[in-house]
Amino acid sequence: MNQASAFDAFLASVERRAFLHARFALRNDQSALDVVQDAMMRLVERYADRPSDEWPMLFQRILQNAIRDQFRRQKVRDTWTALVSNLMPRHVSEDEEGSESFLDRIADADAHGGSAEDAADRSEQLSRIGAAIDALPARQREAFLLRYWEGHDIVETAELMGCSEGSVKTHCSRASQALARALSDLAPDP
Repeated sequence: MNQASAFDAFLASVERRAFLHARFALRNDQSALDVVQDAMMRLVERYADRPSDEWPMLFQRILQNAIRDQFRRQKVRDTWTALVSNLMPRHVSEDEEGSESFLDRIADADAHGGSAEDAADRSEQLSRIGAAIDALPARQREAFLLRYWEGHDIVETAELMGCSEGSVKTHCSRASQALARALSDLAPDP
């Protein structure tokens, strides 16, 4: 059996178990599929030349890291969604949600109605969010916006920024921490 066939057989043998593991951890089928596919791709791209007896441990480590990355991404996404959802007009229907970005809807909140006080609060909070993002160092701001506003993954962000994946993770982590400190009073109460 050649190396490619052996690799295919290995991936086929761990696919179902890995999916179930990720599904139990993430509690979301689509996220679990994405994580398993990502882990398999990383294994193939980085470790295909390693001896086959090393693949199980390498794959498990990659899978665990991919699950942790998904948790981190979801935590940041949930935090920002909760923060910004407090700024959205309450009467926006679900049909309208996909038609434009939430930032566009917030910016147009005055056109949708609502009290002048609510509009002033939203405007002030948006200004604070914008100022906090503007205050970030350039590379942190770039990484944060590419990852969390534009939705690029770490690999795409690294390519767009011309840096390593580790640098993207560092920039995003530092940006998230700085923004959390700067905007802690805007976060909704648990």
